[in-house]
Amino acid sequence: MGEQEPNIFESVKNGVVTAIKGTGDVAKAVVDTVASTLTTAIKDTGQVGVAGTEAITHVASGVIQGATEVGSDLGAAAKGTIIGVLRGTKETGAQAMKTISQTSGSVIKSTAEVSGDLGTAAKGLVEGAIHAAKDLGVSAEEAASAAANGALDAAGKVGSTAGEKVRNALTGTISGVKVVLKEPFKSAE
Repeated sequence: MGEQEPNIFESVKNGVVTAIKGTGDVAKAVVDTVASTLTTAIKDTGQVGVAGTEAITHVASGVIQGATEVGSDLGAAAKGTIIGVLRGTKETGAQAMKTISQTSGSVIKSTAEVSGDLGTAAKGLVEGAIHAAKDLGVSAEEAASAAANGALDAAGKVGSTAGEKVRNALTGTISGVKVVLKEPFKSAE
């Protein structure tokens, strides 16, 4: 079923574009498109695991490409991606933390590829994780930290400027939650 992956990207991208044009509500459009696409993909493969991991990467890429195409708010798109992925995978607890972190990384990587605003995307990811936390049975702080560190890790791989933008965007409090960033690297001041 190797043919399925590009289809996930295409169907998410087109779904997001259509839904945003239809409703104008970026976050809701993304949540609905992502959740239904992932639910179907996981049902087809019968597993979240590796297939889910690849699907999430394609989903994140599709969302960011679609949102960029219609000139939408990448923060809202990022927030919707996290919520949609978590609804689609129906994961909770520790597994959900991994998924949040991985989804954040994919969104940041995709945002960098379209030269989107990494800070806005990173902040949206954390907001999405906080929003989803209570349904996952984890604290808002844990969810925010998983999103922030996934984003920071991916941004660091993009480059030091990207890492700095994400770090600056995530320093402090977002949606009333103090974001705790791990220190994977020390920037030379």
